[in-house]
Amino acid sequence: MDWKKNKIIIGLCLALSLIVLIACKIEYSFNGASINYNEVKSVSITKFPIRCAYVWAPMEGMFYNSLTDAYAKKTKLKVLKKNGDLQLAGEITEYSQTNKSISSDGFSAQTQLKMTVNVRFKNSSKPDKNFEKTFSAVTQYDSKQQLNSVQEQLVQEMIDDIVSQIYNATVADW
Repeated sequence: MDWKKNKIIIGLCLALSLIVLIACKIEYSFNGASINYNEVKSVSITKFPIRCAYVWAPMEGMFYNSLTDAYAKKTKLKVLKKNGDLQLAGEITEYSQTNKSISSDGFSAQTQLKMTVNVRFKNSSKPDKNFEKTFSAVTQYDSKQQLNSVQEQLVQEMIDDIVSQIYNATVADW
């Protein structure tokens, strides 16, 4: 008789556990995004033109591609050219280099590159989240190197940093 009672209790516990598991919905997001996909289905990203005195032409395309790739790979949002539920626009406002340190012979030992991007963000479902901000990144290289030999790598590093900042400011609630 005890065996039958135990089977019934175990069966009820398993059934109850199964009902609880089916009723509960647990979502994990390893990309840092906190997006309500019922409200937000798309993001539009326009090109970010270069609006600074010192220009390296490939930077505009590199930035646009990295930014659109971040949203395409890390979210379920459809990336559009215009009229998205989330909208990103702006311009690259600074690309500069400055001497960072001086060597014992009086010449520059390190050169610092800086990139600044102005971003206008619009969230159609939550207008209180709209903003206009600037995001910057810096990197350094040895002055013995020619800028043109390290420029692509250094610019990509700065772009990756800025894209991460923009992504976190727009769709990640940390």
